Amino acid sequence: MDYRRFNNTIVARLDTGEDILEQIKIIAQKEAIKLASVQALGAVDDFTVGVFDTKTKQYHANHFEGAYEIVSLTGTINTMHGEFYSHLHMSAGNDQGQVFGGHLNKANISATCEMIITIIEGVVDREFSEEIGLNLFCFS
Repeated sequence: MDYRRFNNTIVARLDTGEDILEQIKIIAQKEAIKLASVQALGAVDDFTVGVFDTKTKQYHANHFEGAYEIVSLTGTINTMHGEFYSHLHMSAGNDQGQVFGGHLNKANISATCEMIITIIEGVVDREFSEEIGLNLFCFS
């Protein structure tokens, strides 16, 4: 992975074999990012995405292996209890044009990933909501 910071924007290249979530955490910690938006595209060969069931309050994960293009990767970097936290969703398409996606749990880069991180001045922490079953933005 390599990246450059231009004021409040980071342009990053993730490389073959790297995990997207691990690399985002490395960048966020090196750059002391407390709040940012993330967008990316690229190629993956091993990824897990999930869907949250609001009735059971559980994630259902789907694992994929093979040649996939990241159609969209979007999300946030922020904090929970003052520590690094990220929330990302990814959609990836196969060679038949079928797209699969959801909450990103893991993604291994097969070729490259081009990422833009836009840093936002401020802090928005997260707090677990018993009612919803998720870690939600907390503005108090």
